[in-house]
Amino acid sequence: MNEAAKIKVLVVDDSAIVRKLLTQTLEAEPDIEVVGAAPDPFVARDKILSLNPDVLTLDIEMPRMDGLTFLKKLMQYRPMPVVVISSLGQASSRAAVEAMQYGAVEVLAKPGGPYSVGDLKKDLARKIRSAARAKVGAPKSPNPALQSRAAPRPSKNLPPSSHSDAVILIGASTGGTEAIREVLLGMPADCPPIVIVQHIPPVFSRAFADRLDTICSMRVKEAAEHDRLSRGLALVAPGNRHMLLRRLAAGYSVTLDDGPQVCYQRPSVDVLFQSAAKFSGPGFTAAILTGMGSDGAGGMLELKRTGVHTIAQDEQSCVVFGMPREAIRMGGVDEVLPLTRISIAILAAVSAPTIR
Repeated sequence: MNEAAKIKVLVVDDSAIVRKLLTQTLEAEPDIEVVGAAPDPFVARDKILSLNPDVLTLDIEMPRMDGLTFLKKLMQYRPMPVVVISSLGQASSRAAVEAMQYGAVEVLAKPGGPYSVGDLKKDLARKIRSAARAKVGAPKSPNPALQSRAAPRPSKNLPPSSHSDAVILIGASTGGTEAIREVLLGMPADCPPIVIVQHIPPVFSRAFADRLDTICSMRVKEAAEHDRLSRGLALVAPGNRHMLLRRLAAGYSVTLDDGPQVCYQRPSVDVLFQSAAKFSGPGFTAAILTGMGSDGAGGMLELKRTGVHTIAQDEQSCVVFGMPREAIRMGGVDEVLPLTRISIAILAAVSAPTIR
């Protein structure tokens, strides 16, 4: 590959062992070049100016300045794609998910516990390539009014749906944590059940669900085996586990599966969408949001063929347009909308499913 075409990466981590591991892993890829490494944000700042990397890997816990503080400054003065590589502790996981709010586009776990060096080597290059394609700008300052349940919520309840089995399906990847947040903030407390697949590692998925639960009108939780769907509840697929929909005598539940990756992902949007297509119909609505690759495109086409109303996020509002683009190309999309209009479109669809 032409040297000029390589993705230039700067590795920022206070551990010399982790810096070496990340560097060796990435240098084995023909399209990636590690142009430097830094033990803390102050050294990183100087190397960003001198080396002009395309992507930054960033640790959260570092001396002199923590990674989250550095990320906020970076996105204000020199926005660039950032992949957060964090330990799996509870506090670190919460901080890593918060980093997505401030502009990081991907998150990975450091080796340790259930996450092995082999997992990191398998995922790291793919995350770097995804980040390199991301549209990154200075993020809006988080609105303090959205940080607790006491904040203003959608004032109107959802009109009674003409379909009692209404279910909302959402799939996303790169940039998806903030896109999903935007969609769910537009949903009232009594909305139909929502099932969500976001490509995110284990532990981080729970931190992501917990964060949504604190700011959304409905309840949000990481899915557990046999969780039943109910109005006002959103279920987030656990990292590294597929989530499938199952029909019950009355209503629906989810099951979790450790099967092989689909489209290089577990959880996979396609697995969720295809499981729902077996018994879905006009009461269902599906949305595919920002993300790299094609996961969810085939499943969305199957859903559309069964009468499900399907929505894709438009290119302008996506961090990465890959997944929506593939779904549109395959003919599986009814509406292409900017992110700010997707919750409105979902509510319109589930409120009057029989007249679409």
